[in-house]
Parts: sequence; C-alpha cells; structure tokens
Amino acid sequence: MKAIIIDDEPRARNLLQKMLAEINNISLEVFTAKNLLEGIALIEKEQPKLVFLDIEMPEHSGLEIFNFIKAPVNFKIIFTTAYNQYAIEAFKQNAVDYLLKPIDIDELEKAVEKAQKLISSERLTHQIEDLSKALQKIAINKIALEVPKGILFVAHDDILYFEADGMYTNVFLKNGDKKLICKPLKIFVEQLQEEDLFFKCHRSYLVNLQYVVEFSRKDGDQLIMSNQKSVPISKSNKENFLKVVQQIFG
Repeated sequence: MKAIIIDDEPRARNLLQKMLAEINNISLEVFTAKNLLEGIALIEKEQPKLVFLDIEMPEHSGLEIFNFIKAPVNFKIIFTTAYNQYAIEAFKQNAVDYLLKPIDIDELEKAVEKAQKLISSERLTHQIEDLSKALQKIAINKIALEVPKGILFVAHDDILYFEADGMYTNVFLKNGDKKLICKPLKIFVEQLQEEDLFFKCHRSYLVNLQYVVEFSRKDGDQLIMSNQKSVPISKSNKENFLKVVQQIFG
C-alpha cells in the first residue's frame, strides 16, 4: 500500500518513515514531500491510499489540502502536528486520526490499522457495487436460475417455457436441457411480467411466445412448442393469447 508523508521538517519526515518501517504486519511503500503543493503533486502521481499530513507548514497549512485536491478523494489522511489546538479542525476534514508530535509508536500503529480497516471496508463496498452494476447489466436480458451447483445466468431468448412442479419449477431451454429450480413458478411470472414475449398460458406454465409453433384445438386447447412438446392453455387465457397473437402478428 502506498503512503505519502508531507512535512516541512526533514527530521520529522525521516523519523516517521523509520517508525512506519518498524510496524509489524504492515507493508507500506512510503514517499515524502516537504510542502503541501509538492505533496499534492506526489498524490496525483502515486495515488496513495494513506497520507500523513503535517498541519503547521510554511506557505500552506495541511488543513488547506482540499483547496487543491481534485475530487474524488481516494486516500485517507492522518494529521501529524505538535499542536493539539488543531484537533477539531482536523476531524472536520474527515481525518482518520490525529497524532501529536513526538509521535508514539503505539498510537501510530493504531492509526495505521484503523486506516487499513477503513480502506479495506471501502474496497469491499466498491467491489460489491461493481458486481451489482455488472449483474444489473446481465439482468437486462437474462434471468438468474439457482441450480444445485450455483447460479446459471440464462438469456431470455434461450428459454422455451417454465413448468410448475409443486414448489419447484422446471425450466426448458432451447438447447434441450431441463433445469429444476427450487422456486415456485409465480416467482418467474413476477420477474418476467414486463417481458412481452413471456405469457402465462396456464396456472402451471409460462411460455416464451417466440417458441410457440402452433395453437392446437386437438385433445383440448394446447400450444405446441418448438421442441414439439404440448403445453396446455386454459380457457381463461386462450382469448388473451389470441389477442396477443393478433397484436404481434396482425
């Protein structure tokens, strides 16, 4: 993890760098800068996760950092100073911690560990957000089927029909596979209710109209699917089906 020390005193920079190297279980690649503007240039170049920032410096105080930094801010700040009157102002700047000079090694270790936890937590949050966005993109034209070995993401176009099987549902796919899903049919009816090509023809069936090849009155009203399987259509849904067909095919 990259860290930057911004302090106008060479001795303070060197001492803090040495102390950081002595902390167990923490590996930091440390860079140093002698004033705020030099530090900001280094931040933009190295993209650190952690910045140790002195407050009392010539020209610009460390508290002015957000006057120069461009959003978004992707690092945590630990302020370092010999003056405790800056503590409240430092925390207004969303600092992780505030260390008084001379810095105590135990306090330094606690501050770094606190920063690491925050960084890890934010990284996990970002990963979850990225995964959610990716899955939302997938969900535009796909549906998630929970199978025994995991989750199968199936394109709507690859589904022939759904068949209720008690509290389970059989999903018949274009490639000839049949998947038994441990969810009732009504779950899929709700998920696909905005999809015009899926039609609930019977209390036990939800069909993809793309794969209906025939409406047959032989042996009762039935829909013949592209896999040559017959799917019943209830009387209450027959008229709706014929209306849908009329709308789609004119």
